Amino acid sequence: MLQRKFSRRNALQAGAATTALLAAPAIVRAQDEPIKIGALNPLTGVGGNYGPSMRDAIAGVVDSVNEAGGVLGSQIELFSGDTQTNPEAAVRAARKLIDVDGVSAILGTWASSITTAVAPLCWESKTMIFCVSGADSITQLPHEGFIARTQPNSKLQIRVAGDFMVEEGMSGAAWIGPQTPFAQSSIDILDEIVTAAGHGFEGLIYEADKTTYRSEVDQIMLANPDFLMLGGYVADSTILLRDLYQAGYEGKIIGPAYAVNASLLEALPNEVVQGIYTWEGSPAVDSSAYEKVKAILGVDEVDPYSAQTYDHANLAILAMAAAGESTGDAIRQSLRDISQGDGETVDNAVDGLKVLAGGGSVNYSGASGPCDFDEIGDILGTQFVFKQISDGAPSEYKRV
Repeated sequence: MLQRKFSRRNALQAGAATTALLAAPAIVRAQDEPIKIGALNPLTGVGGNYGPSMRDAIAGVVDSVNEAGGVLGSQIELFSGDTQTNPEAAVRAARKLIDVDGVSAILGTWASSITTAVAPLCWESKTMIFCVSGADSITQLPHEGFIARTQPNSKLQIRVAGDFMVEEGMSGAAWIGPQTPFAQSSIDILDEIVTAAGHGFEGLIYEADKTTYRSEVDQIMLANPDFLMLGGYVADSTILLRDLYQAGYEGKIIGPAYAVNASLLEALPNEVVQGIYTWEGSPAVDSSAYEKVKAILGVDEVDPYSAQTYDHANLAILAMAAAGESTGDAIRQSLRDISQGDGETVDNAVDGLKVLAGGGSVNYSGASGPCDFDEIGDILGTQFVFKQISDGAPSEYKRV
């Protein structure tokens, strides 16, 4: 586990912190313990392409706040855990963050199976969890407000992709993927869209971790779909696409960008992936917050998950400041106060803390867009970007 502790580094920063303390309530100024938050990301496993930058985006926010004097009179201590993109490993890591490290918030769980496994530990311990998982079932859990999801749920994701398929001239569609928390709901939603458009539909859930899916490919091709949606992750999608190519499938294919990613494209010949569409929730690429994440990570393009974990850290810190407490329950109660409403718009915690210290209110809008949540913790809306693979590389096709 990575532990990061940040301290004031010079007299100027100490002076700024003293000013912030004097403006805070006496009960806040009495705090001398560090505020502890946890980053729980897929540093290894299927999600390993995303986890390190997701964690680094969180660390960048913590760095900036600590350099500006901290929050509630304390520095922030960041603890990091690796889910290994495995529910059992994620539960062990979460237990350490909660029971040993004493974090008040866990930021950045990725796969839906991970969030589903970890979430009960969080609401039982009154630890706030921010996730980038898409399964509809997650926010339907009895979490009592201790879950906030910045990733659009699977219902929204599949509807957007299904509408795209119809607009692209689909005359028959199919969904194929492994058993996941969002598999059946994806089939149901896409079936509804395709049927409403007057076309035939077929859905097939297969067993994960096989060396070939040729029998499943043969079965799905019997339905004669001219547009096929992939529902798996990188490893199984790589095998499936190879089998589809070898079986002579000539229709259009669309897959989630987290599956049809750089690793998959490197593993397959260009002719196998030529013309495939991908889609994903898009960061707010024109926002100042997006530029801040680019600077933190030192990249020209930020993936949607790192944009969201940047927002997770800012939201948690601002909610603590607004509540005057650093507990998970305080974050839960103040989250919507600082993320939606008529307060001053801010895109980072440092600026927001100044507004709050001056007696004002804030409306956080971040790198993933406006962070407005409904009553069960789902994000209310986001942009989507569609890309198409050409010569082994994705290029933007459409934004909606």
